[in-house]
Amino acid sequence: MLILILLPVTFLLPPGAGAGEIIGGREARPHSRPYMAYLEIQRGKSSFVCGGFLVSENFVLTAAHCKEGKITVYLGAHNIKNKQEQSRQVIPTRVKIPHPEYDEETDNNDIMLLQLKRKAELTQWVKTIPLPRADKKLKPRTKCSVAGWGWTSAKRNKTSDTLQEVDVVVMRDDACSYSDYNSYTMLCAGVSSKDKNPSQGDSGGPLVCRGTAQGIVSYGSGDGDPPAVYTRVSTFVPWIQEEIKKLQP
Repeated sequence: MLILILLPVTFLLPPGAGAGEIIGGREARPHSRPYMAYLEIQRGKSSFVCGGFLVSENFVLTAAHCKEGKITVYLGAHNIKNKQEQSRQVIPTRVKIPHPEYDEETDNNDIMLLQLKRKAELTQWVKTIPLPRADKKLKPRTKCSVAGWGWTSAKRNKTSDTLQEVDVVVMRDDACSYSDYNSYTMLCAGVSSKDKNPSQGDSGGPLVCRGTAQGIVSYGSGDGDPPAVYTRVSTFVPWIQEEIKKLQP
């Protein structure tokens, strides 16, 4: 889910490390973000958390660094510990499609499509979110938001039971002064307050601006301070459309 725990330098959250969490945010109104996906990643005897978002009835978009392990997708969830939520749909992943040029060292091209084993049933609690126009860049100071079930404190190694959200703004590329930052494939966003940011377990969740999924939580600073780096979705729209077309029945 959104928001990862970042190491002192730029880094890719460990696979399934619950990349990204919301720090300094608030609990989202239940089911106000029906596109959100909770990814439970099983790797051996360990399980981890990432975020994601529904882009078609049988495809979820997330970060490529969440690719390790067996992924189960939860849709229509708010309190992930409440197994009685009637809104919830639990669907295994059929195919994982990380971007072929994903670089684990630089986190470049940190994007992955998940094909679900069956189509999600679109309801008032489960809906898709639109993607941006290809190569359409956002202007700095554009207001956005990010959400996830990740850590709510950089010092607290515990994910949130309920979906958390926080408001951020798009920043100039030079505000993300990480050595491997790539302005073509990455997007910089944050706030002036150091206490508001995605964190561990939020990785893969969407940066939502004006109703579209403009970014994917990727990485940040080692201490959880803003700004954070997001995969720039508009750069990858042609790739996303091509891969979905290949796999659609």
